[in-house]
Amino acid sequence: MSIRESAVAGTFYPSKKESIEKMFANFNTILKSHLKDKTLLQLKSRAIIVPHAGYIYSGFTANVAYQLLKNSDIKKVVVIGPSHRVYLEGVSISDYDSFHTPMGKIPIDRELVAKLKAKFHLRLHEEAHHEHSTEVQVPFLQEYLPNITIVELVYGKEDPRHLAQIIEYLLEDPTIGVVISSDLSHYYSLDAAKRLDSICLEAVAKEDVTLLHKGCEACGKIGIEAILITAKKKGLKSLILDYRTSADASGDRSQVVGYMSAAFLEE
Repeated sequence: MSIRESAVAGTFYPSKKESIEKMFANFNTILKSHLKDKTLLQLKSRAIIVPHAGYIYSGFTANVAYQLLKNSDIKKVVVIGPSHRVYLEGVSISDYDSFHTPMGKIPIDRELVAKLKAKFHLRLHEEAHHEHSTEVQVPFLQEYLPNITIVELVYGKEDPRHLAQIIEYLLEDPTIGVVISSDLSHYYSLDAAKRLDSICLEAVAKEDVTLLHKGCEACGKIGIEAILITAKKKGLKSLILDYRTSADASGDRSQVVGYMSAAFLEE
């Protein structure tokens, strides 16, 4: 049996299940105590954008989006993120049997992998699947959607319109959810980061692809653009859930990274 082993457990997130679950419980305690609109947690979404930094920095922001994803009646989730470690042309698909994290193992949906490989000519670039942008999402899925299967897609140099075709195909199936992984600006002062990130936030809120190219510096901008194209085409309504920077956790305002989570709702 082929396994996609965890590559960043113990660095981006804890190496023990109990510690991960404790972090999730803490995120939810904070969320419920500070949430002004309690109806937010009753919304359902099959497509979300989440950050992928260490949990101490961006875990809370991601967790908000997973609260909406878990409300949907989905059986499979495709996690899509940019390649940080290796140069990659196109999209690599996780052609394994299972994905292992400290939370245990989760089956990779072999049937869906086969369909995506055939329809979109995808293949496995094994070196691309030591990727943190996708891996840090998996413990959230194991916690909140324990009975699903998953597929991991890692992209490099890719046309957002092609990735949008894949996402559109996936969302045609009401049992499939899509997770788009992206951080925002990197290593600017807090004020500069907020200015740049506001462009990304506005682009998502307005589902305006042209705005993404007017200063948004998201590392997963290709994925964000692809989901915006899809949302516009399918009539999905975007909703910004949370925005913060690494300064909220570290106190360092000189070089920050921005984090956003968003959901796309069916009207």
